[in-house]
Amino acid sequence: MSATDHSPAAGVLLLCRAEPDRVRPSAQLLREPLLLAPAGEEWTVLVPGEEAWHAEDATPAALTAEWAHALTVAEPWPAVGLWWDAEGAGFVVAAGFRRTVGYTWLADGSPLGEESAMTALRARLGLDPVLDAEAFDRLTLPDSDADAAARVLGLVAVLARAGLHLPPGLAPGAGAAELRAAAEAAPEAEPVEWPGWRTVVRDGLDASERGPLGRWIRGPRARALGAAEIAAGVSLWALGRRGDGRRGLKTAGAVLVVDGALTLAYDVWRSRKA
Repeated sequence: MSATDHSPAAGVLLLCRAEPDRVRPSAQLLREPLLLAPAGEEWTVLVPGEEAWHAEDATPAALTAEWAHALTVAEPWPAVGLWWDAEGAGFVVAAGFRRTVGYTWLADGSPLGEESAMTALRARLGLDPVLDAEAFDRLTLPDSDADAAARVLGLVAVLARAGLHLPPGLAPGAGAAELRAAAEAAPEAEPVEWPGWRTVVRDGLDASERGPLGRWIRGPRARALGAAEIAAGVSLWALGRRGDGRRGLKTAGAVLVVDGALTLAYDVWRSRKA
């Protein structure tokens, strides 16, 4: 079977509600060609390379959901994945262990999703329950003047109220090559590469210590949390191996195992240094 032939206008953006230093360790664990750039206060954008889509039967919509879930499964911050291709456009929102949900618009802009996804998006990002809810509601209504790309641009405009500011050129509707070029030109942009387990462990420990949940990285709570993450990660990884090509489960399992191991390792290291 040959790889999926994507439209030249297909693209994906992963928007993380966290600073780049906090996003980088999770992005490295995806082990995909990515570019990372700041995208406003407490926002980071990740741009996957087009080669990341070269998998049998892979679609931007499905991969966006997998990547967003894997990025956030062991993190306190949420992520919004935007995707578009010749068939339409949409978004997914992922946050920890909560179910990843999404919404789709057909190519002509016709809504094809459940309003509960909009509610989840607003709640997980902590947006205004009145003003932002009204803006999201308008995106679910028929509009003959708005195609799929325009719908996602409208969504980006609403997220701008929460501080999102995409670098110039990173706009829904652009092709993968255009997105890559725009990301490379963005200030403070950097490639995300797999640095090896030793570097990942060190960076993960540093990020954990600086994070808002630092009190959970040492002591009885940390040991209980680390063990629980490893157990859950092994289970997800095993399900992914038995499933029919569900790479997202295997990736999420690996993220959980690594995060749990880092938590336990840091507790041991700090105890020896005390």
